[in-house]
Amino acid sequence: MRILGIDPGYGRMGYGIIEKTKGNQWRVLVYGCLNTEAKKPFIERLSEIKNKVDTLAKKYKPEVMGVEKLFFFKNAKTAMDVGQARGVILLSGIEQKMKVHEYTPLQIKQAITGYGKAEKKQMQKMVGMILGLKQKIKSDDAADALAVALCTAQSIWMEKLK
Repeated sequence: MRILGIDPGYGRMGYGIIEKTKGNQWRVLVYGCLNTEAKKPFIERLSEIKNKVDTLAKKYKPEVMGVEKLFFFKNAKTAMDVGQARGVILLSGIEQKMKVHEYTPLQIKQAITGYGKAEKKQMQKMVGMILGLKQKIKSDDAADALAVALCTAQSIWMEKLK
């Protein structure tokens, strides 16, 4: 099974794809960030995000997508723009025939560390440990996306136990 995790944004979107191994462990296939240029029209930035998600889906063929829910923003315009970016990300997942899951930051932190108020550094360390990464993940957004993918994996596993 392959899972695409997304930390949504319109200026910077984190992504990570993990795959289940024969030993029931998870390994990273790819992770990174998509940055869109602030000078570009917003619609073009949204199109670029959708195209990137489509490309990742076609290349790596994940069956499942996990996306972080919009939780809290101080700036209403930023929240609306990120919401629109989430919309094109979710649309891409649906069009690429992935089963789409959404999680709040609290759910993701609880799944990874067992503590809903874990700090970024704690999250990054746990994601690296779980995935057996030798180097620190340089981008917070990519680390968050891998955390979303792991949260999705755990959620699927928990559903199977019911």
